[in-house]
Amino acid sequence: MKSFLIILALWLTPVWSADCQAFRFQETPFTACTAELPKDDVRLFLNDETGKIFGQFQKLDTSLREQGLDIIFATNGGMYHTDRSPVGLYVENFNEFSPLITRDGPGNFGLLPNGVFCINKSKFLILETKKFAQAKIQCQYATQSGPLLVIDGKIHPKFIRNGTSKFVRSGVGISRNGSKAIFLISNEAVNFHHFASTFLDHFKIDNALYLDGNISRLYSTKLNRIDFGFDIGPMVAVVAPAE
Repeated sequence: MKSFLIILALWLTPVWSADCQAFRFQETPFTACTAELPKDDVRLFLNDETGKIFGQFQKLDTSLREQGLDIIFATNGGMYHTDRSPVGLYVENFNEFSPLITRDGPGNFGLLPNGVFCINKSKFLILETKKFAQAKIQCQYATQSGPLLVIDGKIHPKFIRNGTSKFVRSGVGISRNGSKAIFLISNEAVNFHHFASTFLDHFKIDNALYLDGNISRLYSTKLNRIDFGFDIGPMVAVVAPAE
């Protein structure tokens, strides 16, 4: 009987390690979703099989279910233009759909230094854009966004502790060995400094990248959460075989 219970417990254990948790930091509610390589299947998504942009988590979910896959969690995968096409580098399954941008520019994306979030089979990377260009790294999935939130253990130098510009924000940080990624969304409006501090001080993350602002959303199966709103551009998701 004991052996049967052990086998049953193993059989019921998810094949993924990805998980989402709600918490508070400095009195502000956040949700963090963690993925670990190589155990989790982490991908970027933009277009469906007809070439149309997914735009909504529900559409992505429908498409994946037809492939025998479930979404464990999903969130914004980087900034985009008004037509929902990516701003800066975007790579999906080794195919580059949008090139790297190394110049400065307007908006949060151009608040240098910005960077690239890279996903490979066994490692996550976050690199400053020019360092990424010099390194010539091949990524299975990659998205360029900005600004960098935490850079080698320090908050972006242009962030103001008491800054008055506050939005719901989303971003990603990685562990020092690159095996884990934490996808963070604020559940209330926060400024850049507060958001970056959550990565640095709460999670002890040395490198983190901003993914998007006021339109930041989250899909979490565990939390029974599906955020709605206007169509978005790139999405990042952890997927697993349908149960």
